[in-house]
Amino acid sequence: MTQEEARQKIEKLSLEINYHNHRYYVLSEPMITDYDFDMLLEELIKLETLFPEFKKPDSPTQRVGGDITKDFRQVTHKYPMLSLGNTYSEAEILEFDQRVRKSLTDNFEYVCDLKFDGVAIGLTYVDGILTQAITRGDGSKGDDVTANVKTIRSIPLKLQGNYPAEFEIRGEIFYPHDGFKKLNEDRIEIGENPFANPRNAASGTLKMQNSAEVAKRPLECFLYLMYGKELPHINHYDNLQEAKKWGFSISNNFAICHNTDEIFEFIDDWNEARKTLPYDIDGVVIKINSLQQQKQLGFTAKSPRWAIAYKFKTERALTELLSIDYQVGRTGSITPVANLRPVLLLGTIIKRASLHNADVIEQLDVRIGDQVYIEKGGEIIPKIVSVNLSKRKADAKPVTYITHCPECKTELYRNEGEANHYCPNYTQCPPQIKGKLEHFISRKAMNIDSLGEGKIEILYDNGLVHDLSDLYKLTFESILGLEKTFPASAGKKERKISFKQKTAQNIINGIEKSKEAPFEKVLFALGIRFVGETVARNLANHFQTIDALMLADYETLISVEDIGERIANSILEYFSMEANINLINRLKVHQLNFSLSKQTQLLSNLLAGKTFVVSGVFENYSRDHLKELIQLHGGQNTGSISAKTSFILAGENMGPAKLSKANKLGIPIIGIDEFEAMLHKKSAD
Repeated sequence: MTQEEARQKIEKLSLEINYHNHRYYVLSEPMITDYDFDMLLEELIKLETLFPEFKKPDSPTQRVGGDITKDFRQVTHKYPMLSLGNTYSEAEILEFDQRVRKSLTDNFEYVCDLKFDGVAIGLTYVDGILTQAITRGDGSKGDDVTANVKTIRSIPLKLQGNYPAEFEIRGEIFYPHDGFKKLNEDRIEIGENPFANPRNAASGTLKMQNSAEVAKRPLECFLYLMYGKELPHINHYDNLQEAKKWGFSISNNFAICHNTDEIFEFIDDWNEARKTLPYDIDGVVIKINSLQQQKQLGFTAKSPRWAIAYKFKTERALTELLSIDYQVGRTGSITPVANLRPVLLLGTIIKRASLHNADVIEQLDVRIGDQVYIEKGGEIIPKIVSVNLSKRKADAKPVTYITHCPECKTELYRNEGEANHYCPNYTQCPPQIKGKLEHFISRKAMNIDSLGEGKIEILYDNGLVHDLSDLYKLTFESILGLEKTFPASAGKKERKISFKQKTAQNIINGIEKSKEAPFEKVLFALGIRFVGETVARNLANHFQTIDALMLADYETLISVEDIGERIANSILEYFSMEANINLINRLKVHQLNFSLSKQTQLLSNLLAGKTFVVSGVFENYSRDHLKELIQLHGGQNTGSISAKTSFILAGENMGPAKLSKANKLGIPIIGIDEFEAMLHKKSAD
């Protein structure tokens, strides 16, 4: 490479990195992945090392983060808030270890901690009171977001115990998965685009001007580093343990490591275990434990020499977008799905990926024939994350979203405040009919297991079922001998399903047995939009009968637990349609339970007001049985742990993430003996 070529390349890379810095740190709208950004920065560092005469004082390699937003008062950091050096390579960790060994004459040890995927924050405490919260900014100055940070409940406003007179503690503000999911649901409901990931959501929230709005969002914060003149201990690990006593939220998932073998073991463990965490991490941070040795090692212009971050590589692939299909869900919701040129990703051949809705297509500006990057969201669901614009064809045209249902040709509509388009032809549109039937027979609804594996489609294709009540008209003779061959698709081989004598009899038996399903299961099985299992159970317990529910007005509905405006309006809309009333009347003829029977009424109120999370494996109970017992005695079940959880009912092999969160929130963990004692309290009294 000539000097002129190097000068031009350095200038181009600097402009590109500054652009992505601005989008990431100021706009919270990243266009590339962390890995791609790090690769650009690494290339620039190498070029500046080879051609130092072209290295400018304002080079991106000399600064940390991006520009400062002007919406908040800028404050100079007392201790520069530098970024860590990042690596995706174990070899570079070995090199880091060798550099440390050359610089330190005394024995040393490392502390390995999780690298939380959120927004860095520095908190200053004076006499135990939170006085200032500053973002990273450019490393020298950050934004004063104290008013917003004070709304985060995991950050103490006043400390307890024996703490230094003044110090700074740093950490990461983030969204837990449950809170992020609810945030996006709420945004979609009011017509706003969902956030791409929890990190962007945390960044956007922290920059909101109205702290009252920030208070409505469930941000959390882990603290992981302290600065001050009078810290209680001479090493990093013990200071974090002490900080727990003062009231700080400190992760339990950090450990002392004495060599690189132990570091790699920690990394390998969390590369797998991170999938079980209720929040995102993107790597592991490795720090020298001794504060004196940290001081001895010092800093570069960009990062400390006593720490390094190993980042887990996000697997992704580049492939061509061939076409877009539009799928119709059971509620009529339209979901665009990308058809891709087959590509290998994490051991799976990927051919399709969701595009979610019209807003996402517009935001990505994805076009047919584009080269697109795909990732597996949560390592499970493929998604398109960006487009390689440099490879876009000159004649590529923007996608025009469909206006009519791809199945029944009915004109689509889009409610104000919703992201998705819908087909209103819910009584005649084939995918909606089949989708409602499949929901109705599912395990959590009517539990007609014998009708799975494509059998609903066979019944529909043969004109035997058109709505839910038609299932109860089926006879052994009417279904015997039906069959269909399903072509290979989505990793499934070609298969033929036949309604032979045993299969047909199992189906008829399963349908008959489903009549025993309790009212709340039947209500859930109807598929009323936004009425999930918990809502259906609350409605059943409150109204006791379907007739009382059908007569309920808006004010009555929103007075029920967990029923808000969206759900109430959906219920009113459902029962305003004559076709739905007629369907319920037909199901009544077939003797389904539309009232709370004596068998499903509460046995006691011993657990009233208590919320349980059931986790692990139990010797004499299934988890479903335990959940049923909790409900029958007035308690509630939830799948995730929060501050509102009363007890964790734990069996063997309880998940480590749930255990950690329960301990952090101080939630009692009980075993089956203690639970049974609760249920026998009445007789003991």
